Amino acid sequence: MSLINVDKFEQHLRDSLKNDTLVKITLSNKRKKEADLKSINGKLAQLKKGLHLSCIYRYPTNDITKNIPFDEIVEKVMKYLEEDFFNADLYTTENDFHLLISPQQSAKLRVKAASMKAKPQLQHDKQKRRLIDAKDNVYLQELGVTTKEFKVKNSMQDKYRQLNKYVEIIEGILKNVDLSGNYNVVDMGAGKGYLTFALYDYLKNVVKQSPEVIGVEMRPELVKKCNGIAEKSNFDHLKFKQGTIKDIDLPAIDLLIALHACDTATDDAIYRGITAKSKVIICAPCCHKQVRKQLEPQDSLGKITQFGILKERQAELLTDGIRALIMEAYGYKTKVFEFIATEHTAKNVLVVGVQDEIRDTPNPEVVEQINEIKRIHGISTHHLETLLGM
Repeated sequence: MSLINVDKFEQHLRDSLKNDTLVKITLSNKRKKEADLKSINGKLAQLKKGLHLSCIYRYPTNDITKNIPFDEIVEKVMKYLEEDFFNADLYTTENDFHLLISPQQSAKLRVKAASMKAKPQLQHDKQKRRLIDAKDNVYLQELGVTTKEFKVKNSMQDKYRQLNKYVEIIEGILKNVDLSGNYNVVDMGAGKGYLTFALYDYLKNVVKQSPEVIGVEMRPELVKKCNGIAEKSNFDHLKFKQGTIKDIDLPAIDLLIALHACDTATDDAIYRGITAKSKVIICAPCCHKQVRKQLEPQDSLGKITQFGILKERQAELLTDGIRALIMEAYGYKTKVFEFIATEHTAKNVLVVGVQDEIRDTPNPEVVEQINEIKRIHGISTHHLETLLGM
């Protein structure tokens, strides 16, 4: 952009950094309505690597903190204004500057008296907020995450961070969901129980709620071990049951979680959630064989899917996309987003549905959209459709 007022704003930003008058900066009013990033709020922070702009990136379900090196601040801020946001608010100890860019690419710059005269002290590195505390935590010790002194083992640092990240995501999802009083949580495919224990710990000890949590697992030795740990931890309302996602007998479900259930087992879990009218359904799909076997696009897309790895990725997109649409058809407000960095695992997509309306039959308009997607890609059936009798 070469708008005069935008250039003026850039110069004010440069001056605030040069003269050490910057208090904070906010970028807002996203350019693309469908974008998940809602706003960015930044303040200067003195980190071990030098002075940075410490920014909070606000998303619908969680906030992420990123640090921009001092010498990259102006370039990054102006790029965000060019590509992602219409508005910028720069607060300095001398003046406040409010930049408003219109969709037609005109810009206004309002200058006001400083609303913040005192420059805040620089933020410093501090220990990251942990929703799951290692101190005196029996289940973390029993699962081998911590030592006898309740210190996180060096070899388990990644696992401990993963547990906290998982709970942080759940916190963001549940913040606008009414789950008051007693309610039922089912974790399908609990495995060794790491995440199931962390979720119960968070709901009981952090949120101070009283849920009944059930971990479903096929392997009897893991069920026995996890129930023993739950008893040692005095987690009276956490139980592990042996069975499959498809067949296990369950009470009412208010929150259903299925992480890395393989192939159609994810569909079995979503089906259980929809038919139980669960308020929240959270799935991290794994493997997408059922759709991949059918995928035969009738148009020029077939020239792309002739390559095996691209066909596999297209099958993943279609499988999870149709799952999300089916959930929407049954009254769920659905989001699909990344929840683990790609360097840790390629299976990093989370499909989340929050009940918006109760439906016994699917929305016909959404069903029509699903059928059109299937037709274009040569897909005859999606397992979740079959389960629901659509």
